[in-house]
Amino acid sequence: MNATMPAPALPNAAAPDAEDRDLLRAAAAITKEARKAQPAIYWGDTIASAVVGYGSLIALVNRAPDGLSVLLFVVAVLALYRAESFIHELTHVLPGRLPGFNAGWNALVGIPLLTPSFMYEGVHNQHHLRHAYGTPRDPEYKPLAQSGWLGVVGFTLLAALAPVALILRFAVLAPLSLLIPPLREAVVSRFSALAINPDYRRSRPKPEAYRRWLVLETLASLWAMTMVALVAKGVVSLRTAGMVLAVLSMVALVNQIRTLAAHMWQNDSGEPMSLTAQYADSVNVPPPALLPALWAPVGLRYHGLHHLLPSLPYHELGKAHKRLAAEFGRGATYHGSNYASLWAVVRSWFGTRRPTTR
Repeated sequence: MNATMPAPALPNAAAPDAEDRDLLRAAAAITKEARKAQPAIYWGDTIASAVVGYGSLIALVNRAPDGLSVLLFVVAVLALYRAESFIHELTHVLPGRLPGFNAGWNALVGIPLLTPSFMYEGVHNQHHLRHAYGTPRDPEYKPLAQSGWLGVVGFTLLAALAPVALILRFAVLAPLSLLIPPLREAVVSRFSALAINPDYRRSRPKPEAYRRWLVLETLASLWAMTMVALVAKGVVSLRTAGMVLAVLSMVALVNQIRTLAAHMWQNDSGEPMSLTAQYADSVNVPPPALLPALWAPVGLRYHGLHHLLPSLPYHELGKAHKRLAAEFGRGATYHGSNYASLWAVVRSWFGTRRPTTR
């Protein structure tokens, strides 16, 4: 869809029509025929992204400000953002498909960046539940389209505080919560989810999952406290700490900007939406646009398609999009969620308004 096309109306929660049933059947067929998650691709992409990101960051903090340092900053942000984005894949790919990948990602990315996978596992899956998506129970939904430009800008800029908030969560609140039970309940329910819904409250997971949570939380807390101690003792300079925080703040900002183009964010009714309504409320920013490969990596540019095919590995989404785009003509439901750019998505919020489903 180009930037001038009006946004299609969301289908209501009734049974899907024939066209929508055809779309769901085609999506199911693609899932059966697509390749499973390829360990070599996942490991290679994650390791390469982390090496480039950390390497650029190390070079940045050891270099005086100049033109090259600006380039190093940009590369560090985009590479670490790509590496961190694999947390989304962890919630969808069965562990048996990628042996050791969860632990490897946490060691390489999750713990160092203070975003261990338990912050997303058991949370993101609720965003895909048929009767939770777009409702107050959805941790990843907020009717941003009703917020106005100032609300959208505020929502976006707030993400810059994420690195500081994560340091406080793991270096201060987590250790204290072991001594103060009421604080522990607050940490679990309010400060243990990568979510945008301010009203979302997380429940404590089942014992086995919670034991794994505690291991990752302990490692992240030890890492955070060590980094704070090194800065306090002068082992790590304030300049270095500031530059690292600046890079991580920009990573969070890029992700928040990407979030703006993940959905249309117009379901302010709080009522459940049909599967096809969820798709119509979701967004793809496919080729030929080039920049989405940077700000929506690891398949995130196909977020609408991902809601149709949540189990499809990220490296198969591009092929699936081409097949569905060819199978369904212009004006079909599938094309209704395709946009030319991030700006086209956000601008459409304040142009043609799409009715919510009841």
